[in-house]
Amino acid sequence: MKIRPLHDRVVVRRKEEEEKTAGGILLPGSAKEKPNQGEVIAVGIGRVLDNGEVRPVDVKVGDTVVFGKYAGSDTIELDGQELVILSESDIKAVIDG
Repeated sequence: MKIRPLHDRVVVRRKEEEEKTAGGILLPGSAKEKPNQGEVIAVGIGRVLDNGEVRPVDVKVGDTVVFGKYAGSDTIELDGQELVILSESDIKAVIDG
């Protein structure tokens, strides 16, 4: 799979949806919420500043990131995987682990 996001965009593969609640209740497909975490698959070169310099993106391929609940509206399917294209500003945190 090859994808190259432009500027400050980041391509993320969402974590798998939870099948059970914390209490052990199985969820049907329509009741599951899309996870707001995922693994960074590809990163753009960075934001071009007013003075022409490029500020690199703060995340790298392989990072696990947390993004806003409604940030993942740009989704594509590539090689059978659903990927989310986010702007760097949509990413809230990087999970170290």
